[in-house]
Amino acid sequence: MLKVNHIAYFHRKDTGISDISFELKQGDHLALIGESGCGKSTLIKALFGLYDLQKGSIHWNGEEIQGPAFHLIPGFPKFKHLSQEFDLMPFTTSEENIQKFLSRETPDQNKKRSDELIALFDLEGVKDQKVKTLSGGQKQRVAIAQALAKPPQLILLDEPFSHIDQFLKHRLRRRLFQFLKKEKITCVFATHDAEDVLPFSDYTMILKGGKSIDFRPTSQVYKQPKNVYCASLFGDVNSLETTEFGLDAQQEKVLVYPHEIDIEEHSKFKGIIKSSYFKGAHYLVEIHHKSRSIFAISKKDHKPGSEVSFGLASEKIRKRLN
Repeated sequence: MLKVNHIAYFHRKDTGISDISFELKQGDHLALIGESGCGKSTLIKALFGLYDLQKGSIHWNGEEIQGPAFHLIPGFPKFKHLSQEFDLMPFTTSEENIQKFLSRETPDQNKKRSDELIALFDLEGVKDQKVKTLSGGQKQRVAIAQALAKPPQLILLDEPFSHIDQFLKHRLRRRLFQFLKKEKITCVFATHDAEDVLPFSDYTMILKGGKSIDFRPTSQVYKQPKNVYCASLFGDVNSLETTEFGLDAQQEKVLVYPHEIDIEEHSKFKGIIKSSYFKGAHYLVEIHHKSRSIFAISKKDHKPGSEVSFGLASEKIRKRLN
């Protein structure tokens, strides 16, 4: 179990993390999300033992994770940390990098393990190439494979798909998180992409100004957002007056995602289309309604200036109000 108890660490410019606490069980996946500079990377490094904490403690299965002041080589040996800089050997091959931390006494096992990871991350075509010749996305895939070659008990990933091409990202993302679950490897990862978070994290922590403002199961963080900032990390969101839209609630406003607003011919609310954005399976439409913009999902395109009727998915929204 990972137990983080009221930790704090500040850089010289008074940026960092403050009063963060949470627990994870073996095999849990935690996504860290928030605006740039909110403390995601600092928290990742603190968990690995790269900083001497100014307050609090971190324990893994009862063993304390301590910083550079206590270790000649910083970092907790039972964890792996994949930074945004990768830390690869540029003048050796992809395969040699993946095998870097494996024992030389078991060459057959090394080959079997590296072949599995090479296939998992689509590296067959570059396994014999020197790392210095690879693209950023290829280097990132090699770095992930290297981190998993000798399975860690916990892996820390900082923007793990930031350099990977979109057409590969979806498949590799599924493969990585399925592999981690199969191996029961705990994972903490920082990301800006909601597509990393919703399908693949058991828990989500939202950071703002170096503090945790939400830590719950991911489905709860999404379905019951605490404020506009939290909801907007998953995409567009509307903040609507409850009385105006016939919602019986104590609070004045409710957060509503675009997919919770239906474009219907006979709905009692009307507005004028300002913009329509093609999203593949649907359109995101911006509706002008009583001097404000409302974003909704539509199955068909609407021309700017046309009038539409819309309604709210009241049942889903009322659950949020309770």
